[in-house]
Amino acid sequence: MLRSPFFYSILFLFLFSCKEKKTIDSQTESIRKEAFSLRNKGYENLKKQNFNTAFHEFNKSKILFETLNDSANIGYALISIATIQQVNGDYYGSKETATEALAYYNEKNTYTSSINLILGIADKELSLYDDAIFYYKESIKDETDPVLKHDIMSNIAVVYIYQKKNDKAIALMESILNTKPFNEKSSAFSKARIQDNLGYAYFKKGMEEKGFRLMSEALQKRNEINDTYGSIQSYLNLADYYSKKDIQKSDENALTAYNVATNLNSVDERLEALQILISNNNSPNKIKYVQKYFTLNDSIIRVRNNFKNKSAKIKYDSKKEKDENEKLRLEKAENLLALQKEKYLRIVLVIIFIFLVILIAILIRYYKNKNKAIEFKASYETETRIAKKIHDELANDVFNVIAFTESQPLSKENTKENLLQKLDDIYGRVRGISKENNRIDTGANFTISIKEMLSSYNTSERNVIFTNLENVNWEIIDDIKKITISRILQELLVNMKKHSKANLVVLKFENDQNSILINYTDNGIGCEKNRIVKNGLQNMESRIHAVKGTVDFETEPDKGFKAKIVIPKQTKI
Repeated sequence: MLRSPFFYSILFLFLFSCKEKKTIDSQTESIRKEAFSLRNKGYENLKKQNFNTAFHEFNKSKILFETLNDSANIGYALISIATIQQVNGDYYGSKETATEALAYYNEKNTYTSSINLILGIADKELSLYDDAIFYYKESIKDETDPVLKHDIMSNIAVVYIYQKKNDKAIALMESILNTKPFNEKSSAFSKARIQDNLGYAYFKKGMEEKGFRLMSEALQKRNEINDTYGSIQSYLNLADYYSKKDIQKSDENALTAYNVATNLNSVDERLEALQILISNNNSPNKIKYVQKYFTLNDSIIRVRNNFKNKSAKIKYDSKKEKDENEKLRLEKAENLLALQKEKYLRIVLVIIFIFLVILIAILIRYYKNKNKAIEFKASYETETRIAKKIHDELANDVFNVIAFTESQPLSKENTKENLLQKLDDIYGRVRGISKENNRIDTGANFTISIKEMLSSYNTSERNVIFTNLENVNWEIIDDIKKITISRILQELLVNMKKHSKANLVVLKFENDQNSILINYTDNGIGCEKNRIVKNGLQNMESRIHAVKGTVDFETEPDKGFKAKIVIPKQTKI
């Protein structure tokens, strides 16, 4: 529930500080003016939150600064681009751009500090907490402003709370609050934020009375200095505090956080508030909150995906334009040599093409045979499981019904009703086995079928929440992996239904260049880790291993159940 400072407000302090260089000739002067004009426009649009336009303008200015060999301004443009990517939730893209920016600064300075700050925040949002702390510390080394140093140090304290290292978080924040800058009026916003986080750390440590006092004082200070955005986190932290003590007060704080976040158009905070309201399960508006959560979550996914697609196209078009211009210049200078090279290249390409065709044909044949073996193994295991289930659950019931009909007079009405009830129970079990093993739609309706399957486990006592399902490009995933993913999700939920007694289940889908990641969490009773296989998940592990995937379980009695599943998009041959 904790959140780092609104990072791009800090980064604005670094913008517009690059010194303009004197030009040599009129052509260079013209390029220089256009580059700085685009940079200035990008800065203004960034302040107005016109992120797509700002992204385009900074990217164009970067290309022009490259023609001038202006390293400082190239890095400046890249920092701005990385900032925009981070605001729009593209943390992997932001890390890539920020890392590229580091290459343009030979000396440690304010710019390297802001770059490391971007990398630290990205890794924190991606739950890479040790990496986040490393980059925050690197950022502090290069920062000269004492107030900004303490802001970054408070980010480290927030990560410590995420890591449940509350003692370290408390010690660090106490030391920050006792330093001179926090006696100044200019740091009132930072002081209130750190005090709120300190109170939350005390609360998480078990010192609830002290934690509550600090959080309450921090909220009061935020209201006094009109820190409306910061007050959202205070209400969320207090909602968490009351969730185990006074559900009504927890709902009130969560609803206040939701309303303030709505007024400020802070989508992530609205989602957090809705999660608390849904988890508390104390309102007649629960269904309404669930619907709002999914609508809002789907909306932000669409917006961020749209930004990623647009930014990727802008980068691609810019690179293509630059490459084409470079190619034209080379062709004018070396036309004859280019033609000779082209002839030679054609011959080489033909040879490579023939070789690749043969190699691809061999690999496809091998891969098909390998997939058949995997599919046969999975089918065998499924058939074995079904046979065992029929033997264990149905055979005895059928035998008992036969014995019942032989020993009881069927002419009696109550005997008939008893027999019909037994037959209906057997029929229901047969339908259940059939439903668990029916055909899976791996086509265009795959995500719809997954949503329907997951939603079918929702009850009045249990919420199943799933996010980012449509963020995965399922079209490039082969049918075997889709079937595998569907089956393992079904087995996870069946196991949850039988054993966990959970009332909240969260499934988060993520993906990177190589893999699909599924994070499963429930708040059930958990179990000893060495009993996981006995609870019916052995078949699920076999399915995952069959497609070269991995699964890690995290569970303890009375502490819920977690599973992290990684499925490669392309299985290595």
